[in-house]
Amino acid sequence: MRVWVDFTNTAHVIVLRPLVERLEAAGHDVALTARPLSHTLDLLDDWGRFYTVLGRHGGAGRAGKARAAAERVRAMIGFGRGKGFAAGLAHGSTELPVACRALGIPNATMFDYEWAVAQHNANCRTADRVLVPDAIPAARLARYGARPPKLVRYPGLKEDYYLDGFTPDLGLLDALGISRSRERVLCVVRTAPSYALYLGGSENAALPRLLARLQACADAVDTVVLTRTAQQIADIEAVGLDRLIVPPRAVDGLSLVALADVLVSAGGTMNREAAVLGTPVWSMFEGRPGAVDDALRAAGQLRQFGAPEDVVLEKKARRDQWPFRGRDPGDLVDLALGGWLG
Repeated sequence: MRVWVDFTNTAHVIVLRPLVERLEAAGHDVALTARPLSHTLDLLDDWGRFYTVLGRHGGAGRAGKARAAAERVRAMIGFGRGKGFAAGLAHGSTELPVACRALGIPNATMFDYEWAVAQHNANCRTADRVLVPDAIPAARLARYGARPPKLVRYPGLKEDYYLDGFTPDLGLLDALGISRSRERVLCVVRTAPSYALYLGGSENAALPRLLARLQACADAVDTVVLTRTAQQIADIEAVGLDRLIVPPRAVDGLSLVALADVLVSAGGTMNREAAVLGTPVWSMFEGRPGAVDDALRAAGQLRQFGAPEDVVLEKKARRDQWPFRGRDPGDLVDLALGGWLG
């Protein structure tokens, strides 16, 4: 059977890759499409799978996003027509459910943050199946048209599934010029998705002060700043933070999170990866708190960033049990596409 998988953001490549590989291992033909945004195409290139680029990102404003989404839907309908797709799958794509609905292709969408209102009003109503972690109350999703049996709530976090079997690559530290010394602290900072509509283009005002503190601690702390845009890289370079490591393209973020002693991040997926892998994490996310993060805070696995001084720069307890054992990603494939692939 032919399956269409769409990627619209960097994290989606990491989340959906194990599901695509399960589908391919089962003999299905998987076609990949992608929207160029942040490091999405970098990660697809690193993966080595052929993909088709469709559309563009419309920026942080509502009008620009709407125009870009309409253009991309038209392009996706043209791409999908006549290709014999039995099903479509995406994580947070606004356009794939709409295109699949127009083409009569059964499709499933996934997400784990319930307050992206404009996005979910579109993708939940046009998708045939909506997968979310069971931490999100069903009542919060009814407003988007996601109710059982369309709504499927799975146990655990999405990270439990795609991290199953994961082992960090120690060679990443050498590639970034980071010491493997047990005395030095490794801190990773992930900047905000300033293009996200649900954040209104916001950036955390305390981030420059945090980076200045980490620059001052460079004799004992290695800091890697994972940016999302070329402008964010330029902003860091402009203020002379020359002792911080700022990779110019995507790196193996999973390994970096696993090997870090501290993560300070405005990225929801990376925060949850750290929580699952046992890396102390401070969240700089400025949007409305979602149910998944609320559960992690209640369990002591996620802390809210308030000021640079809040972040504890110390070595974490070493984890020697690799690979990580989570949940079978094949279960998500079955929940998402079961009954459509014969």
